[in-house]
Amino acid sequence: MESAALFFLWAIKVLRKIDMMKTELFTNNYPLRSLALLTFVLCISQVVGQNLNDLPLWNKQKSAVKADWLISRTDAKTNLCRTEEGQLVFSNGIVARTFSIKPNGATVGLELLSNSESFLRSVRPEAEISINGKKFAIGGLTGQPIHNYLLPEWLAKMEADPASFKLVDYSVGVVKERFPWKKRLEWMPKDLPWPLPGKELIFRYRLDEVALKLPEEKYLKDIIAEVHYEIFDGMPVISKWIRIVNQTGREILVNTFKSEILAVTEPESVVDPKVAWVLPNITVESDYNFGGMSNESIFGSSVAWNVDPLYATQVNYERATQCLLETYPKYGPAQTIKDGQAFESFRIWELIHDSWDRERKGLEHRRLMRAMAPWSCENPILMHVSSSQDDAVKKAVDQCAKVGFEMVIMTFGSGFNLENESAENTDRMKKLGEYAHSKGIALGGYSLLASRMVGGGNDVVMPQGMTPRFNNSPCLESNWGNKYFKQLYDFYTKTGLDILEHDGSYPGDICAATDHPGHNGVGDSQWNQYKKITDFYKWCRARGIYLNVPDYYFLSGSNKTGMGYRETNWSLPREQQEIIERQNIYDGTWDKTSSMGWMFVPLVQYHGGGAAATIEPLKEHLPHYGQRLANLFGAGVQACYRGPQLYDSPETEALVTKWVTFYKKHRAILEGDMIHLRRPDGRDYDAILHVDPTGKENGLLMIYNPLNTPITRELKIPVYYTGLSSTAMVAEQEDESKSFTISRDYSINLNVHVPARGYQYYVIK
Repeated sequence: MESAALFFLWAIKVLRKIDMMKTELFTNNYPLRSLALLTFVLCISQVVGQNLNDLPLWNKQKSAVKADWLISRTDAKTNLCRTEEGQLVFSNGIVARTFSIKPNGATVGLELLSNSESFLRSVRPEAEISINGKKFAIGGLTGQPIHNYLLPEWLAKMEADPASFKLVDYSVGVVKERFPWKKRLEWMPKDLPWPLPGKELIFRYRLDEVALKLPEEKYLKDIIAEVHYEIFDGMPVISKWIRIVNQTGREILVNTFKSEILAVTEPESVVDPKVAWVLPNITVESDYNFGGMSNESIFGSSVAWNVDPLYATQVNYERATQCLLETYPKYGPAQTIKDGQAFESFRIWELIHDSWDRERKGLEHRRLMRAMAPWSCENPILMHVSSSQDDAVKKAVDQCAKVGFEMVIMTFGSGFNLENESAENTDRMKKLGEYAHSKGIALGGYSLLASRMVGGGNDVVMPQGMTPRFNNSPCLESNWGNKYFKQLYDFYTKTGLDILEHDGSYPGDICAATDHPGHNGVGDSQWNQYKKITDFYKWCRARGIYLNVPDYYFLSGSNKTGMGYRETNWSLPREQQEIIERQNIYDGTWDKTSSMGWMFVPLVQYHGGGAAATIEPLKEHLPHYGQRLANLFGAGVQACYRGPQLYDSPETEALVTKWVTFYKKHRAILEGDMIHLRRPDGRDYDAILHVDPTGKENGLLMIYNPLNTPITRELKIPVYYTGLSSTAMVAEQEDESKSFTISRDYSINLNVHVPARGYQYYVIK
């Protein structure tokens, strides 16, 4: 017995060391020195995975978190547990995903614990992979009698697909950062964690002799298919991706893959044909996303709600209900993986909603983005200077420093050109950057990527019948593309500048050219181009280079995109711009945080409109300029103030300084979550409520009056998401606070007075 105990202790140490070795080897694509070592690692790991008794027993009632995760910021910890039936439960007390491990690995449960809602109706493979032209399921069980729902007793009779990858082992560890992030804390209200605390669960699968009947296929048994899951402490979010490790002794081709196949309960019962289906109450994010300014663009790149071909007993007569979540690239990836190397898919994040309320769903989505892309909370106050000449840039820097702005961008049309590789250009930009830094100002500029033609055989060659998204676009994996990205790396390394506004970022165009050095044809062109640009963005993120990108690249490192506006609207008369601006902000912040989207202020003419559309001379339009500042800073939204100067008189300087001071004083709450109270329509007041249940200020109410007469209203203000429950202390602007009793519906009645064509704000603690 003593010898056995000593051996057990020794084995535990060895297992821990081997698990660390596996993580390092698989994560960094280091080739294993021999197949024997890999086999030893997997065999030992199998012992670890099968030792279920080491895991705590799952108790749903005790594990379920009762508090509202949007209010309490519960620290519900993620853990891996076992059930009495020998299953694994990966949960943080808010959401739980349950897995079978015999006769194969498979998701057999997906539940939101706060309301005991089950989202899974049918078992499917954990993933699919096509290697060298042959498709394989990874994990999964077959034999479910119907696919409307899943009963536990059915699982005992279900079997593994003989031709599938079979579960070999599993391990659990902590969440790791996806890439380095150099924080710019001076631009953020809070120091957010990176990575978010949580745990990673890794399942490893292999093909066996049953799956590989042909002698020429035997080498495939030396491929390791990993399925990775992450659950984060305190939020109902599950991340997933797959890795394919090649230890076959030869190259393999990953033709296609599906990293998620989830048969979800349908949210509606529709017999007849339908144009727009109500999708299951899950928001999916992906870091393989391009071609738009919103989350919706993932449906053209990596995520699909598909018809379930196995769901023969659904209500819809045509069996067309969209309730099968599948994630895969629409093209390729067609990646060649050398022996000893690995292929990794894109990642997805599944946010399980607990309500159909639009505001709450938006709050949950915004919280997800803050957690998974915390750099999107960097929200510097920025100016677009219209000239890159030394004197113009220095003037802009000096003015920004004086009024409290934090960044200057040499805008489109300014003459800024990072593709100019001359020593003169590089040295001049480096000196301008040093001057800006000496004043505490970040500096950078604009570069156009897509929506232009570069010629010389370097543009994308679209298949017949297709055109580039922006009519013209270079291929990022052409000779020109290689040179352009080398220029980006070199320019920012040499100059030390802080910001890139990357217009027309890669929009997802495929390329059929076969003579471009970075891809072979259509199949790998999208994957390779996307990797080219996101590798650069991640490089920028590690160096603190701010990225203004009019596409949804947040999960790959970008900081900000458009809030949602039509550029030609800024050539409308000034008074019309005021209302449209607030509408754009109101509409654009249902899924974006205030820091994720930029707006625009045409200090000088932009897209026409003449004197009626522009603010210059600034000192002659102070009421309008002040309203624009109130709109933007009051919403916590930064705009591109485009022109040669921020102020042209002491009165103008004082106006800008006033609003910057207001913003910085209340920055934490202004960049918190936003509750939408009344949409701007020009016919009555409009209002938004900023909330932060963990802040020193729990709420800030902004009310705008577009009318030519003052208004007085008694408003019912919902304060649930401020985190306050009994009493709210409310101050009109910076006056003394008054106490308000919070009613049982978490609201207060507030009498407000707003001047004609003005604003009012109230601070809630």
